Amino acid sequence: MIGLLLAGPVSSAELRGLRLAEEDGRTRAVFDLSGPIDYKLFGLAGPDRLVLDIKGSRLGSGFSAGEGTGVVRGVRTGLLGKTDLRVVLDLSGEVKPASFVLPPGDGHGHRLVVDLEGRAATPAEPVAVKTVATAVEDLQRPVIVAIDAGHGGQDPGAIGPKGSREKNLTLAMAREMARLVDAEPGMKAFLVRDGDYFIPLEERYRRARKAQADLFISVHADAFHKPTPSGASVYMLSQRGASSEAARWLARTENAADLVGGVKLDDKDNTLAAVLLDLAQSATLKASGDVANSVLSGLKRVGKTHKQQVERANFVVLRSPDVPSILVETGFISNPSDERKLNDADYRRRLSMAIIDGMRDYFYSQPPPGTWIAANVDVRAREHVVSRGETLSQIAARHGVPLSSLRTANQIRGDMVKVGDRLRIPSGVGPG
Repeated sequence: MIGLLLAGPVSSAELRGLRLAEEDGRTRAVFDLSGPIDYKLFGLAGPDRLVLDIKGSRLGSGFSAGEGTGVVRGVRTGLLGKTDLRVVLDLSGEVKPASFVLPPGDGHGHRLVVDLEGRAATPAEPVAVKTVATAVEDLQRPVIVAIDAGHGGQDPGAIGPKGSREKNLTLAMAREMARLVDAEPGMKAFLVRDGDYFIPLEERYRRARKAQADLFISVHADAFHKPTPSGASVYMLSQRGASSEAARWLARTENAADLVGGVKLDDKDNTLAAVLLDLAQSATLKASGDVANSVLSGLKRVGKTHKQQVERANFVVLRSPDVPSILVETGFISNPSDERKLNDADYRRRLSMAIIDGMRDYFYSQPPPGTWIAANVDVRAREHVVSRGETLSQIAARHGVPLSSLRTANQIRGDMVKVGDRLRIPSGVGPG
């Protein structure tokens, strides 16, 4: 662990560039600034990192850090809270840092110099600089969302009037959802199936558990013997399904490898094991119901849903006792109109956004402990990431805020926004 270093309080400034150089076993990092700064520098181990926090600062429009050099393998930047800037230097070994500030002179502006004494444990390979509008906080883990594309391989699922196969539409939806999840600060997607192959039902939620998922979403497209039913649906596991799965878990002999909330069941007597499992499943079912209702609310903003409430069913893929799980029927592939919409990439994008919006609302209201979201919920709860095809007026309508308030909060004059922009959603206002 590297000791804490502090600099005296001065005014904020933009970070315009970072230059790295190696000489005589020392790596020097020179931060080019637009003015004096108030900063904090500290180190972290496992893996080794050096963290620079600059109060009231942001990246300049032309910021560049180049490639990793010496003990610095790579550089990441992002916002810390609402106003501060964080720069993380990924290191190849332990170092002793020393820092000092240089005033303007010799053709240079303000500079912060950080010297890193130490040699790389292994030859440092050039690593591309990763800059994101808001970096996932290095000290907390991301929320992991397992996305399961239904069917696959020799199992095509339902087939629509025009020949559309459910397995293809669910995979397209799952990939779009994963893209949106990965674009969310503090979230990471795990695709249970990322190709046209078959996975047994129980194996699907087992993969999600192995990935330590915080949420499992199974994506399907409903079918009926008549073409009239339409609209999306959201399911959670029925109590009967939960009870039957609990009995199976307690009867299995390999419980030593199965953890429920971090508690092994194999060394407990049957009564205590049943109580522990029941407690874990009750909490999981409660969370599943909460996220299902949140996702259903998101889907209602896109169009007609098949039912106005969350439905319960004994789906095998929803039986994980310790991972909140829902199943989303994206529409009826047996309905010609739904089939046509599900084959439209723009509609799938809007549907995916609605699901992710609902999922995000759930995680910000009940953030898993130890995650980046839990540490930053107040900062991020009222932001929107602009996706392709969105306009400012559409975003205002989605969040139920006046267009004028949204413009004012983000200092925007017109109705044009860029993909990837992060917009502040003003609070304390209603539709208008």
